[in-house]
Amino acid sequence: MNLFYLRVNIQEAISLVFEFLWTLIKVNYEILRGIWKMIVPPEPKDVSNEIVLITGTGHGIGREMALRFARLGATIICVDINATTNEETANLIKQEKGKAHTYQCDVTNRAAVMQLAEKVTREVGDVSILVNNAGIMPCKPLLEQTEQEIKLLNDININANLWTLQAFLPSMMARNHGHIVAMSSMAGMMGIRNLVPYCGSKYAVRGIMEALAVELWDDPKDYKGIKLTTICPYMVDTGLCKKPRIRFENLMKLVAPGEAADMIVDAVRRDVIETSIPPELHYSIRYIHNLLPFRAAYVWNTFLNTGVDAHED
Repeated sequence: MNLFYLRVNIQEAISLVFEFLWTLIKVNYEILRGIWKMIVPPEPKDVSNEIVLITGTGHGIGREMALRFARLGATIICVDINATTNEETANLIKQEKGKAHTYQCDVTNRAAVMQLAEKVTREVGDVSILVNNAGIMPCKPLLEQTEQEIKLLNDININANLWTLQAFLPSMMARNHGHIVAMSSMAGMMGIRNLVPYCGSKYAVRGIMEALAVELWDDPKDYKGIKLTTICPYMVDTGLCKKPRIRFENLMKLVAPGEAADMIVDAVRRDVIETSIPPELHYSIRYIHNLLPFRAAYVWNTFLNTGVDAHED
């Protein structure tokens, strides 16, 4: 009996060793593949037959992304709580002979988002690219932010992502085809003064997207036909950053909304899993800054002296 158990234990140990070695091989393969994709990016995919729903299309990056996806032949679903500016975006698309539909929706309201999904599916078709772009950014010390401001921030920046995922992901899973884009931030990779709740919300967005990827890939049905892209913009000149503080302006200038939209659309078309705007900051923050001890990272950030100063809305 003891000999039997010894034999079983040896077999399990050998199996575990081979599994570990095979895991190392796969990990190194994925590292090399990631490096290769950085050096030789894949060709941009065609989005001309896709239905792209973007939240927060009334202005800024949302409007610019809508215009760019439309120029590529996609059908655009413009969603914003402000009906007037949302119609302006759709009219700009139509002036360029693009295809656009407008829907007014409060994305913090789950019931409203579910109704939106039903209406869009019935009137236009199944959404195949979902861009969760809507967001707000109060800039003031934590103790000066009100309960209402913080709750609204979390409802828009976090919960709205979950409601749209619950509304539009099922149809993507049914077809094993789709692309989900979430707007995190460089403030979702490092803490920044005057943005404590905002940083928390953008860290949350990255966590949601990483966990969703695991959930989809671990599913027995293997939903690898659904792509995910998390975007972490630096400061974009959309009006959210009312008082930017940049010490080295030639190296770290504000990014124009159109320039940011070009980078985002390109990342989506190349199935990039996560990137920053501009892309080079992603590697310096994610793979260098986050490896430093907290105090060392703080000293480095103090030298750069880049962030946002407090302001009243």
